[in-house]
Amino acid sequence: MKKNVLVYGLISGICVATFMSFSVAYCYSKNSFDGSMLLGYTAMLLSFSLIFVGVKNYRDQQSNGVISFGNAFLMSFYMALIASTLYVIGWMIAYYNFFPDFIEKLASYQLSPARVSHMTPAEVSGISEQMETFKRWYATPIGVAGATYMEILPVGLVVSLITALILKRKTPIV
Repeated sequence: MKKNVLVYGLISGICVATFMSFSVAYCYSKNSFDGSMLLGYTAMLLSFSLIFVGVKNYRDQQSNGVISFGNAFLMSFYMALIASTLYVIGWMIAYYNFFPDFIEKLASYQLSPARVSHMTPAEVSGISEQMETFKRWYATPIGVAGATYMEILPVGLVVSLITALILKRKTPIV
């Protein structure tokens, strides 16, 4: 079980960190973040699909086709935790070495005149407050890591629950 967790967690983490690096570089070069959230979460889900494969592989190849919800969930969650940690490490390397003004660029984009002209004053105020919160979080490496975990780990938790629900099996298939 440990080998599956480690192998599939690492592969998933490498995939999601690679997707993130390329998508941020692309958005950064365009100076536009349109669609970046959809692209980012799609990449997370695609990368986390390997968690499903890892648990299914374990259940079918090493556990005689049987796995409890609890074991499937724990395996999935540990894989998601490994993948999320690689994502956080990847983002911190990218942020501090290649995109140190990311938050400023994001804030500038979010509050650009073209975007603000379609918003109510309350929406503009809300985005301004959100950007100020992000700037405070990004003032320290712990804040960057925490914000980044908050971005990916909930997705991993949902994928873990779905994986465990789908793959749990009490009796082997004959």
